[in-house]
Amino acid sequence: MPDTRLALPLLCLLAAFPLAAADTPTEQGVAAFQEGRYLEASRLLQDALVADPRDEHARTFLALARAATGHCAEAVADLADGFQKSANPDLARLSGLALAQCFIAREETGQALPIAAQLEARFPGDADVLYLCAHVHMRAFNDATRRMFAGTPASYRVNQLSAEIFETQNKFAEAAAEYRKAIEKNPRALNLHFRLGRAILLESHSPEALAKAQAEFEAELALNAGDAAAEFQIGQIHNASGRAGEALRHFQKALDLSPDFPEAALAVGRIRVQAKQYAEAIPLLERVVKMQPANEPAHYSLMIAYRNSGQLDKARSEQQVLEKLQRPPEGKFTDFLKRLGEKAPAQ
Repeated sequence: MPDTRLALPLLCLLAAFPLAAADTPTEQGVAAFQEGRYLEASRLLQDALVADPRDEHARTFLALARAATGHCAEAVADLADGFQKSANPDLARLSGLALAQCFIAREETGQALPIAAQLEARFPGDADVLYLCAHVHMRAFNDATRRMFAGTPASYRVNQLSAEIFETQNKFAEAAAEYRKAIEKNPRALNLHFRLGRAILLESHSPEALAKAQAEFEAELALNAGDAAAEFQIGQIHNASGRAGEALRHFQKALDLSPDFPEAALAVGRIRVQAKQYAEAIPLLERVVKMQPANEPAHYSLMIAYRNSGQLDKARSEQQVLEKLQRPPEGKFTDFLKRLGEKAPAQ
């Protein structure tokens, strides 16, 4: 059965082809396509190709008309040819989008993936292309998930993926239960204890939850001593519990393991500032704002470190940066939102 759901997406992509007049069969066929008269468009475009087999617009739009009515089998070859070989970027883009949609309609997601990747490489800022890529990758994820659940239901990966899906739904207790099942099936698998510890923290920051999470991060480090993220999380737990010395030790270890870990560098820098160790803190905080120019806590800590170490010009400069980051965006829409919050004038 033809998939007529292709028609509307394809019709929406034709703004690049306005026609002032429809004098030739090709122009008439494109106009018919734009108006949703696909059978008439196919007839006109076929006539145009008989008259001129080299008419690229006629060939492309005939393929689009066929795809729009669900006859992808007749369209795929010309769409692929137009996508790969056309020197006209608009025709190539339309051909690629329609080709990927045909593969999706035929449940051939594996065929659509490389088309989507090529489209994104050629048209990186195009909203239609990005929408298609999101749709294709979502379909690929769903397809792989179904295959995994059907083909390997006893695998620890099924529990791991179930846990990750629960996390996206903010169901952290359920996620933790699935991570525990995965660990029971494969105690040596990396990242499971870390994910379990994080799920515990996302559900609660009670002392009991902090202790359980710390045990999981330590279990992860027992499997992989080079896990900077686990070291950092243990540092966070110590810091939240008021044990700054222990926190610093783990933050520093995380930074040693991963020198470009901005969160770890910021954590070490902030503790150094609190301890009035400004000479040690400033290089770390400068590194963080270089890696993450919009990091407000880093700019704030650096401003304090500069100010308290007597570098007032640099402190003022950081204050200006911080004020700029905290300033609300300007523009017509922002002004509109501001006006919404104003009181109505008294009557």
